[in-house]
Amino acid sequence: MDDAATDAYLDRIGAVRPARPDAEALRSLHLSHLRTVPFENLSLHLGEEIELAEQPLLDKIVGARRGGFCYELNGAFALLLRALGYEVELLSARVFGDGGLGIPYDHMALRVQTLDGPWLADVGFGRHSHFPLRWDSRDEQSDPAGAFRLEETSEGDLDVLRDGAPQYRLEQRPRGIGEFEVGCWWHQTSPRSHFTQSLVCSRLTETGRVTLSGRTLVITGPGGEREERQVGADEVLAAYREHFGIVLAREPVVADRPR
Repeated sequence: MDDAATDAYLDRIGAVRPARPDAEALRSLHLSHLRTVPFENLSLHLGEEIELAEQPLLDKIVGARRGGFCYELNGAFALLLRALGYEVELLSARVFGDGGLGIPYDHMALRVQTLDGPWLADVGFGRHSHFPLRWDSRDEQSDPAGAFRLEETSEGDLDVLRDGAPQYRLEQRPRGIGEFEVGCWWHQTSPRSHFTQSLVCSRLTETGRVTLSGRTLVITGPGGEREERQVGADEVLAAYREHFGIVLAREPVVADRPR
């Protein structure tokens, strides 16, 4: 990323260029990203190709002012952080679900080295910590989204827990962006992937969260109160524009897939 691309990205998330790559600036960039770039899987249901390369990621998230899922969001955020002077490593994780751990390369997260030490950054896990988590701490870390803790496993991995419940298991070996292509492909095509089975577009707000799942709009307040309503067919595209800044030519619809 050159200076122009970096400035465009910072403008996209409403952030200023930090004076130095420290933890305070990382916290601010992390929160700004979550509040402006939605977690969404609309491309899967619009027939759009997902490419895990620098220019396509920037074209989508910055140029088209869209969002994405973990590979896109954390992949793009890594590009921005590196351009700002941070050392960033891509890490593979497997998400905990009802059936146990997910597939290899199920999720991408970031280990970020700052002037103040290492941090776990993740702007691509939907509902997760608002701020980066201290990588070298095994104590409980308080965050507006809950109490988080990093717990070592016997195999040398790290489990990320939220309010005592495991969220995902991180490998500590750094990976290249190309290694995530198989996981990205699986989530785009497998009938067992929850991304192929449903629509989601969700963004953190200053007072809570806004989520549009198909035609169900949910606005969550600061105290956890929920306002839920059904959006009419003639309101869907306007809802994407109003709440997420996403301009679409047609409504994304989940296609019937063999199971």
